Amino acid sequence: MAKIGIFCGTAGGTSMIVAEALAEAFSIEEDDIINMEEDFDDIEQFEDYDVLFIGSSTWGQGDVHFSWVDAQLEMEDEEMDLSGKTVAFFGAGDSVKHGEHFCSALGKLHKTFTTLGAKAVGSIDKDGYKYEFSLAEMDGKLCGLAIDNHNEEDKTEERIENWISSLKIQIPA
Repeated sequence: MAKIGIFCGTAGGTSMIVAEALAEAFSIEEDDIINMEEDFDDIEQFEDYDVLFIGSSTWGQGDVHFSWVDAQLEMEDEEMDLSGKTVAFFGAGDSVKHGEHFCSALGKLHKTFTTLGAKAVGSIDKDGYKYEFSLAEMDGKLCGLAIDNHNEEDKTEERIENWISSLKIQIPA
């Protein structure tokens, strides 16, 4: 069975809601849920897992949560090899106040992890989302689960459930 780790950078807690739902759905142990701000030590932690669930809220001009910055730079600088890893992205954003960068952190993380060899799964249809622009949009889809609890909280639970159902089909056993 594939070993799964969740790595999540969150400020308001929305991304952690998704992390907790993933943990429950995939029977992931508490020790394998890494809060990037509190529990992350080194990029070598990624090597312990076959499947990585990567979460981040989006900040500023579409930036990753601050707790991801050093890890992302180190991964790129060291040209970490993530070949053979499967990765899925999730995160939070505000499609009204920051519609010009909605959940762009997912796109930035997607670029980092796939450039280093990871296979991305979990893209979703962008139908039902309203935003101006997002780096998470690729080939007409979002590269992962985008949550907007500020403006579309009523859609959050269903979006999480649908995404997890699709991941259960895509994640290697």
